[in-house]
Amino acid sequence: MFTPSHVSRRAVLRIGGAGLLGLSFPELLAATSEPKARSRATAKAVIFLHQWGGPGQHETFDPKPDAPDKVRGWFGATKTRLPGVIFGERIPKLAALANTFTVIRCLQHTMKNHNSAGYYSLTGVAPPTDDQRLRDSIELFPAYGSIVDKLAPAPKGVATFVSFPHVIADGSITPGQHASFLGKSHNPLFVNQDPNRADFRLPELTLPDNLPVGRLEHRTDILKLIDDQSDLLETSLVARGLDDNYQKAVAMLTSPRFKEAFDLTKESQTTRDRYGRTTYGQSCLLARRAVEAGAKFVNVYYSRSIGGTGQGWDYHGFKGESVVGRLDELLPIADQTLPALLGDLQERGMLDSTMVVWVGEFGRTPRISSNGGRDHWPECYCAVVAGGGAKRGFVYGASDKLGAYPTVGQARPEDLAATMFAALGLDPEAEITDKLNRPLPIARGKPIREIFD
Repeated sequence: MFTPSHVSRRAVLRIGGAGLLGLSFPELLAATSEPKARSRATAKAVIFLHQWGGPGQHETFDPKPDAPDKVRGWFGATKTRLPGVIFGERIPKLAALANTFTVIRCLQHTMKNHNSAGYYSLTGVAPPTDDQRLRDSIELFPAYGSIVDKLAPAPKGVATFVSFPHVIADGSITPGQHASFLGKSHNPLFVNQDPNRADFRLPELTLPDNLPVGRLEHRTDILKLIDDQSDLLETSLVARGLDDNYQKAVAMLTSPRFKEAFDLTKESQTTRDRYGRTTYGQSCLLARRAVEAGAKFVNVYYSRSIGGTGQGWDYHGFKGESVVGRLDELLPIADQTLPALLGDLQERGMLDSTMVVWVGEFGRTPRISSNGGRDHWPECYCAVVAGGGAKRGFVYGASDKLGAYPTVGQARPEDLAATMFAALGLDPEAEITDKLNRPLPIARGKPIREIFD
């Protein structure tokens, strides 16, 4: 059983200001938090693009143009560079890049509501039952990035786990976005701002000119600094975790390189336009910059809520909603931003070492409903995996003629979780300990080995 070493608070205090000046504390964390077993890493970082609401497989990566009208939907299909492989006609840029990434067409589970399925998608751990109300308890599993921060943290004042630009919610806050029983110190650096705004900036602590770094070894001075900048508590989970591991947060204050990653004005107008002047587009650009600065797991949430104009992928057609109108909004954004991110990473020599995962909490029903839309369908849906050792120009799995159930291959959220951990060099069977001191594996599934080169 893996039991990570612990650094006592007394030892932390001994590091004091000298440790901050040398930025050695995160390195100490890394040295004392390595998992027992490490596999060969194929990626240095993961960018997890969570498509809140559930994109339909028929409209994206698994169209069925020969199916009956009520199945094939509103759009046709477009050819890719892969023989016999077609994508939805409204994502032609992605179709042109099909030889650069893997499509998984056989993801499946049984959770049919957004909160349960969202938690499952963000942790790789299924809730006890589909209809059980999710709540903050010892049963809730940490987010992927929190586990990475626990077992293999980034060094030198860099936030291992970053998430933005929303907390996602369906009625109440959807769990799976924080560290849960691992403790606040492993929460993400959460940036609750729109990177597309002209006044976007990193919500950060600032060191007063009259505060010597040496004084930061004293907990009371740090807490006073936080109290004086209380607005930060609403935007930065690093600050919220300060009482657990305040040296980690303070180390970020002295890391100009990481703070500069959040200055999008450093990018050319051409690059920003390439990603799209949308919240999602600029968030994906920010993800690339965060990885460049050393972040190891970045969550980008497509939207704050599941559906509706300007929001996520839920397109039931309720209350007279124009489903075609929603898809006219959603699909072009996906077709601009994901190709921009993959192309930018490739041009910068980063794609081989950065795994990009594009996935929602489930797919959409094969048959269009009486409301004129598609409902929730976890039994078969798609994901895109690019870079970080994933095969280029590969399709894993296949669905039946209606896009309802997998016929070839098998993959579940826990397998996708194990795949990401394995890519980062973490043993999916490595264990963490919950509040009851129970050892739990970080992944409940197996890596999808077929998608690796």
